[in-house]
Amino acid sequence: MSRSSDAIRVATQRPGRFPHASLGTLLWCTVVWVMLWGEVTPGNIISGFVLALAITSLAPFPAMRFDGRFRPRALVILATHFLYDLVVSSTQQAFFIIRRKKPRAAIIRVQLRSESDMYLTMTAGMSAVVPGTVPVEADAATGTLYIHVFDIGLAGGVSAAHAAILDLEERILRTFASRDELIRAGLVPGPTKKSGLLPMPFAPVYEPEEED
Repeated sequence: MSRSSDAIRVATQRPGRFPHASLGTLLWCTVVWVMLWGEVTPGNIISGFVLALAITSLAPFPAMRFDGRFRPRALVILATHFLYDLVVSSTQQAFFIIRRKKPRAAIIRVQLRSESDMYLTMTAGMSAVVPGTVPVEADAATGTLYIHVFDIGLAGGVSAAHAAILDLEERILRTFASRDELIRAGLVPGPTKKSGLLPMPFAPVYEPEEED
């Protein structure tokens, strides 16, 4: 084998590496694990990180192209809203159960603004952690989430539940999406919701639909 062909082989070969996932992915999975347990302890953190290593090694995530950017101010807003929703929803659920009311559940269909599988996954994952909403199906081809709502009255109605998912997606996009991705999603580039939406036809209005 010539030196040139050997150099090409070395340059194009993709050696196996450990861990298979990036540090950011491992930390994100660890955070989700700790949130699911509801208690920040050394044991939960270590077990979550080890589990993230095992899952991403045995079943590596498919490669996704990421052209976005990181905005610290938007991340603070995303984290603050998420913790607020977590506390409020947990409190509402607790009082609802104590009063022994019968929940009026519903499954709503939410057409997300973004075309990226990554943002769809993040939206579904964060909505699953907040009590009262559980994603039951995701259609990556159309960017659609089907969300089970524990009690539609507690959520403020179908429109409010629908808007809450879109608001969560918007905060995620404003934290991580590139300028072009924000524009394609119908959002005026900026770290906060105050930046606004683009006028039609860039920002299609999705009507909430309640599934039988």
